[in-house]
Amino acid sequence: AALREPNNSSIQKDLALSYYYSQNNEKALELIKPVLESTDADDQCFLIAANIYKQLAKPKECVKTYKKGLKVFPQSGILYNGLGEIQSAMSNSDAIISWEKGIAVDPAYNKNYYNAAHYYQLNKKLVWSILYAEIFINMDPKSAITPETKQLLLDNYKALFTEPDLTTLNKEKNKFADQFLASMAAQASQSALGINAETLSMIRTRFVISWFADKNNLSYKLFDYHKQLLKEGLFEAYNQWLFGAVENVQSYESWIKINADEHKRYMKYQASTIFKMPLGQYYH
Repeated sequence: AALREPNNSSIQKDLALSYYYSQNNEKALELIKPVLESTDADDQCFLIAANIYKQLAKPKECVKTYKKGLKVFPQSGILYNGLGEIQSAMSNSDAIISWEKGIAVDPAYNKNYYNAAHYYQLNKKLVWSILYAEIFINMDPKSAITPETKQLLLDNYKALFTEPDLTTLNKEKNKFADQFLASMAAQASQSALGINAETLSMIRTRFVISWFADKNNLSYKLFDYHKQLLKEGLFEAYNQWLFGAVENVQSYESWIKINADEHKRYMKYQASTIFKMPLGQYYH
């Protein structure tokens, strides 16, 4: 039937996918290969083919397929993410280059932020781990991997404020990282009270005010979102949602009881807002 259909490629793609899900990888590969050569192939077709090779334990073929797909779809964040994941599994240091490229060309796709945030935490590049983790959380607040990303973000802030001089953390001499660290360093005295949901709410409120007070600072959607939440009177509720549950569940629950209206308003606001990073704000 698939061969007689004029719109044969999308049917073969669906069939390949169902064979892949039922672990019949050889059959899935047989069906998807010709689709990759056709003009109808989309980036999902290359993703399916790469995943089949991954399941067949053929990592080199998997990498080849991602790269072939990226020649046709150079703006595909999902293909860059998959390429980075297989490179990471092969201990190839190019993984972070792939994730960063995915963030640069397709900032509205979320998984590259997640993988890059983990990579940078392991490699002690706290600025980028902090920014990318929080972006991922806002892009996918209900994901199963969001709680662990909140924990990573809290750990990053704790590590950040153990540094005696934050401005030394910018080893790459990156302008945006410099601006971020300068605004954060100005709040360092607040960290003497410990790093928790409450102190982070204060530190980050002052950071936002400081960031927007300096006209030389670059535009960044994440900070615009913070500024908007401050304006709506929801920034504290947001910080509690971000850090409270992972830092201390009991404290978070008692905060919600005392601030029930604010919490409800924030949750309603979050549900009605789609957070996406725009093109043109890639600074790394």
